[in-house]
Amino acid sequence: MSRTSIPQDASPDASTDAAPKVDSPLVHGLKQRHLSMIALGGVIGAGLFVGSGAGIAAAGPSIVLAYAVSGVLVMLVMRMLGEMSAANPASGSFSVHAERAIGPWAGFTAGWGFWFLLCVAVGIEGLGAAQIMAGWFPDSPEWAWVALFMLVFCGANLTAVKNFGEFEFWFAALKVGAIALFLGLGVLAILGILPGSDASAPGTANLTGEGGFMPNGTDGLIIGLLASVFAYGGLETVTIAAAESEKPVEGVAKAVRTAMWRIALFYVGSMAVVVTLLPWDNKEVVAKGPYVATLDHLGIPGAGQIMNVIVLIALLSAMNANIYGASRMSYSLIRRGQGPRALGKVSGGVPRLAVLASSVFGFVCVLLSYWRPDDVFPWLLNMIGAMILVVWIFIAASQLILRGRMNRENPQKLVVKMWGYPFLTWVALAAMAYIFYLMTQQPDTRKQLLATGALTLILAAIGFARQKTAEKRAAVTAAE
Repeated sequence: MSRTSIPQDASPDASTDAAPKVDSPLVHGLKQRHLSMIALGGVIGAGLFVGSGAGIAAAGPSIVLAYAVSGVLVMLVMRMLGEMSAANPASGSFSVHAERAIGPWAGFTAGWGFWFLLCVAVGIEGLGAAQIMAGWFPDSPEWAWVALFMLVFCGANLTAVKNFGEFEFWFAALKVGAIALFLGLGVLAILGILPGSDASAPGTANLTGEGGFMPNGTDGLIIGLLASVFAYGGLETVTIAAAESEKPVEGVAKAVRTAMWRIALFYVGSMAVVVTLLPWDNKEVVAKGPYVATLDHLGIPGAGQIMNVIVLIALLSAMNANIYGASRMSYSLIRRGQGPRALGKVSGGVPRLAVLASSVFGFVCVLLSYWRPDDVFPWLLNMIGAMILVVWIFIAASQLILRGRMNRENPQKLVVKMWGYPFLTWVALAAMAYIFYLMTQQPDTRKQLLATGALTLILAAIGFARQKTAEKRAAVTAAE
């Protein structure tokens, strides 16, 4: 497939000569309420409820700054992605944009890299959810819970896209309600007016005491920054889902435009509440998670079990969304001749074989955590460690190219515009390069960087070889 094999004005997922024929296209089964709640809930994951504890332990109160800085980067990336997705909604999202802007090899690399990331994440989230269930039912095996969750969400994604939308709508509503309640209780506690609580208003004691705002200096801030960057993964799913919504352009435009307040409220706001109410070096922050520790401090009855339920919901929501995202990304790649044709079949408006393949791969990752916990499974985890940054780089590079092209040829398609183009796009790219540099400075993240880099190079080499082969084949055909 040559670089120009998909015309700029063609439908992003339009079939090419190399792409397989399908029974029917994807249906627009997602309503606006589904898309809005997917966008709203996409920023609230298990990483926020639990994983942020390690960031607080490293950065102290400056974790608020870390989440704010990384949040600005994520907002820039989402604005770039929103600009391209509103102009050309596609189930392949950034993979389609990368192919249009850079070439088929770039779409192949970004798309299959993201698919691999989502499938491994499905397995990890399934394991996390199973651990919670095994805690409630001690005699039950964890693998059985994972299998049950896989069957439920695979089945939901196999039937109709509206089922995925309904699951995510209610999951997101519960997550949003939980974080809103936490923020409300936290603000009342900070003001010293929380009913039924013995905790007095803490003032700024926890923000400036115990070593100050940056108790571990810039090293701690850097660790917190790296942790916060990867906690934001998952926002990209809304641009994939937009292609199957009733009003794709309006939906993705609205989702992107509200990204700023969602990030500020849910991430930065909740981190500010935690470090204001609790000393950053409170051991419970890491042991129980920052939200449980805060609720315990406020004397909220049953805080641990309440948050276990919320974390379980967050994990199940992520499983559901990642199965959906992986199946649609692989479907889009196959439609563009970038994967095994057999998986490109659509029936009932759903790419069912792609859903099955993505779910099976995720479950294999779970089995590897039992069969090869000391070598293969850690290797898989390291390979996805920095993949989201690789995807963001493709997004920024694609936006630089496609924005210039749209300015010249289709300015009317710019429903959403990237702020300060091209300056802020270059700023975002520089920030990503700096994060890569910071990853080389820490032993754990250095391993992740090397493994992700190896996977990216392998995918790029395969994609480039496929592109050159297709170009030679096209040249021979044209000569004949």
